[in-house]
This record gives sequence, C-alpha cells and structure tokens, in this order.
Amino acid sequence: MANHGYEGGRLNLPFVGICTFGKYPYVADWDAIKADVAVMGAPFDAGTQWRSGARMGPRAIREASTLFSFGHAGAYDHEDDVTYLDPAEVTIVDIGDADIVHTDTLQSHANIEFGVRKILAAGAIPVVLGGDHSVNIPCINAFDDQGPIHVVQIDAHLDFVDERHGVRFGHGNPMRRAAEKPYVTGLSQIGIRNVSSTAKDGYEDARAMGSDIQSVRQFRAMGVEAMLERIPADVPYYVTVDIDAFDPSIAPGTGTPSHGGFIYYEVLELLAGLAKRGNIVGLDLVEVAPDYDHSGSTSTLAAQLLMNVIGRVLHAKKT
Repeated sequence: MANHGYEGGRLNLPFVGICTFGKYPYVADWDAIKADVAVMGAPFDAGTQWRSGARMGPRAIREASTLFSFGHAGAYDHEDDVTYLDPAEVTIVDIGDADIVHTDTLQSHANIEFGVRKILAAGAIPVVLGGDHSVNIPCINAFDDQGPIHVVQIDAHLDFVDERHGVRFGHGNPMRRAAEKPYVTGLSQIGIRNVSSTAKDGYEDARAMGSDIQSVRQFRAMGVEAMLERIPADVPYYVTVDIDAFDPSIAPGTGTPSHGGFIYYEVLELLAGLAKRGNIVGLDLVEVAPDYDHSGSTSTLAAQLLMNVIGRVLHAKKT
C-alpha cells in the first residue's frame, strides 16, 4: 500500500479503521494468542436488576479507546517520565467477544470462562470488557488452576448477595461467588457506599469471609498509600472495576449510578500503586451502558482508565 505522507507508515488517525481495543491487532484464533495482554469482550447483561444496556459496553469502550491508539510511539507521561505502552516493548491484542446466548446465563458465562482460560493458557493477562458485573463470575472461575489470588473490587455496590429468588449468578452475586473459591484468599472492596443492593447480613458475611470494605469517604480520609497498605502484598491481584464506582457526574452511562463516587485520578493512582505493590494477573471493567450517556464520556473514561492501567501493569512487570 502506498505511503501517504507519514514516515512511520500510515497515519491511522483514531477515527479511521476498525475499532479493536486501542486499535491493537485482532486475533480470531484463540489458540494463537501471543501477547502480554489479551482483551476480550463479554457483552452479557442479563444479570442486571435495574437498567440493562451493558451488553453494548464492549463495543462502546473499543470505539472510545481508539482516541488513545498511540500507534508508533506509545504514551509518554511527563509526570512519571515514562513512556507506557511502547509497541517495541509490549504486545497487546484484541481477541473479540465471548459468544453470548441470549437469556442463557450459564452458557454465556461458560463461553466467557472459556475465553479467559485461553488467554491464561497463552501466558497473557486477561482484560475483560463487560457486560454486567456477573461476567466477573466466569472470569474468577477461570483462575482455578492459577494459584491464589486476592480480589480488588472498585465499586459502589458490595455485590455480595448469596441468593435472591433462586438467582445466584446475577450482577449482585459476583463477590460472594468469588469469596467462596478456595484460591481467593480475600477481597478488598473499595468505594462501597450509600444505598446498596446488599443487606446488612451480606456485609457481615463478607467480613467473615475475608473482605475489607471501604467507602469512598473512608478511602479519602486515609489516602491512597494507607489504602494500599491494607491490601495484602504477598498474593497476585485480580482487579474488577465497576464503572459505577465513579461519580455519575463523570460516568452517567451505567445501569445503577450512585452519587458520591470516585474521580478519575483517585482510581488511577490506586491501581497504579497496586501494580507496583504486587502482580496484577487479571482485570475486568464492567457495567458501562453507553446508551444512558449520549456524550460518550463514560465510555471514554473506561477506555482511558484501562489504557493507563494496562500501561502501568506492563511497565511494573518489566522494571
């Protein structure tokens, strides 16, 4: 193909081309994943108890992420004096979406778990785009042969309901299902606030099962470093981010918005510190429901956070 005036190849501006995550290469063959990070969509939202629409989250996050498709040079952060996501040093791929079977939670979850297992088998870090928070359940299931993990949840809601009218795999259940796993050594549940979907007995159960629960106000009172000190340093981390952890003034595009939430840098600094503190082995970001935010700000926030966190995780592993 002809070179149209750019020394390093095609200019490939954000609004050009196919919307893979960050405009990274698409890998259709899940037996041929060769990367440091593999991104997979999990467009399932049948676990919602209020507003649906997070099934469109992966597509919206991918589109928003093209804004941050740094192409040839990576992403230089002048505050850290680090070039993150340098293509000469790290490899990121997008493997597309797990197949979702409408109305069939168990099969859809099984398909998500299959994809995460393929990523782990390839030696890559899975980054899963939800979907509602129930997609975390199959993600955690896939780590059953990976050794112990500590789950760090950034969220407005505790998501620790055991069973409600027979439902055990909805978006109010994932942290309870995680805590039941013998290889999950504990949970740090951060940002939990206000009126929640989990009753008092759920909080009591969570603490009894090894959870440290902190609200946004408690987090701010102690600061990032003190919060990091509360998280065990001797076990790999799995991070799950519900976009409703952020204040709806900057992230209205979600099914269950809750005022009093985080701002961007609070979460970025926490996760950047976590990447330095220990080994982040998996990540999901869930509950982006783009149709409730016509500005696209929520999807942009999700993409920006993911790109920056991925950059810091990979940088920490190589230093």
